[in-house]
Amino acid sequence: MHMKLEELENKLGYRFHDRKLLEQALCHSSYANERHMDRLLNNERLEFLGDAVLELATSEYLYLNYPEMPEGEATRTRASIVCEQTLALCARDLGLGAWLRLGKGEELTGGRERDSITSDAMEALLGAIYLDGGFANAKEFVHRFILNDIEHKKLFFDSKTILQEQIQSETEEPLHYELIKEEGPDHNKRFTVEVCLGGQVLGTGSGRTKKAAEQEAAYRAILKRQKNG
Repeated sequence: MHMKLEELENKLGYRFHDRKLLEQALCHSSYANERHMDRLLNNERLEFLGDAVLELATSEYLYLNYPEMPEGEATRTRASIVCEQTLALCARDLGLGAWLRLGKGEELTGGRERDSITSDAMEALLGAIYLDGGFANAKEFVHRFILNDIEHKKLFFDSKTILQEQIQSETEEPLHYELIKEEGPDHNKRFTVEVCLGGQVLGTGSGRTKKAAEQEAAYRAILKRQKNG
């Protein structure tokens, strides 16, 4: 396990003084429960702390880098950055799922890829870095792995609203989302959705929830429109 933790530290560009904090950040409640560990040793308390650090680091970043952005828009932008889907996307880019300690049940039902688990682990990891190395190191992690490519992420997470506004400015015909495919068992479903205008398909997306699939469909539609624009 130690070799693997070193690999993760290399990816993070951060060395832990207290390796136990890193181990705890990667310990899901299902793993702790199976091994009858003290429930305070899973990553939930670190996640609670990381959530607050992320809000602060993101607020500071938006305040300093977007001086023209009013408070209401900054609040909405921050919410889209710290939401489960964004953090899960960042966790995927980092490959964080490979290092998680999960119980057998979670392992068998695709827990390493589950947005709720990987996004919580991102926050727990941030909490661990904050405790181990202070706010400056935690902020560096946020900038490097969460706030990178912010315009792209903003476009992705506001895609349904952005597409709606674009279409409304051109036509009064309403957009609608159609579920075209639903696959997999209950604990690991995959939905495929098309976003349509009249009889025309503007974009297709898939995800683990209908909402995520709709969002991706809208995002694909925006990219296609930009390309053809």
